[in-house]
Amino acid sequence: MEPYVKTQNLPEKASRWLQQIKQFNSHELQLDSARSALLVIDMQNFFLDPKSPTFTAGGLAILPVLKGLVGAFRNAGRPVIFTRHVHHPDHIDSGIMGWWWPGMCIEGSPESEVHPELAPLPSEKSILKHRYSAFYNTDLETVLRCQGIQDLVVTGIMTNLCCESTARDAYFRDYRVFFLADGTGSINEEMHLASLLNIAYGFGYVTLADRILEQLAVAGGLGERAAAERVAA
Repeated sequence: MEPYVKTQNLPEKASRWLQQIKQFNSHELQLDSARSALLVIDMQNFFLDPKSPTFTAGGLAILPVLKGLVGAFRNAGRPVIFTRHVHHPDHIDSGIMGWWWPGMCIEGSPESEVHPELAPLPSEKSILKHRYSAFYNTDLETVLRCQGIQDLVVTGIMTNLCCESTARDAYFRDYRVFFLADGTGSINEEMHLASLLNIAYGFGYVTLADRILEQLAVAGGLGERAAAERVAA
């Protein structure tokens, strides 16, 4: 089956998706860089290997975009937080997930690791989760609160499962959600677009990676200018 999106046509597709949800994407937000964090959801080999039965084409397409975002947040000194969806080999934590999904990502397996092009640094938080939302029974909220995070940039896979569930839970906790049309991916366009519409209507601002990068750069430039002025004074 032909992937619904590829790296080459992602910009054009993302622009079209934003146009399709424009009527409802009315709560525009400007990133507060000093209180922001990048959340990279489940970009694991389990989902990104084309030979895997759980291959998510949209995830592979957004990989270069996420590499750029991760690098930019690191350079800006802002937190990059990774999640991995995993289960115990004996499925003691699977519950209804084990009935719903015949294939499970096993904790500690090579498939469970984040794609090598996005590998977390030793200093970066990596959260293990057993359900769609990155907030459910994890310490994500504690980590965000301790770092004074207000703006959460949501990226990763799948748009319509773990990304949307996490974005909803973030909104319930009063975080400002930036959901990237070209930084999230699913298995088909219908599911991806439906989630973008849902998020725009009730939970966050759907935007593009370039706009986040621009706002990070502006904030970085202002910070450097202020530091230079203090030195000159």
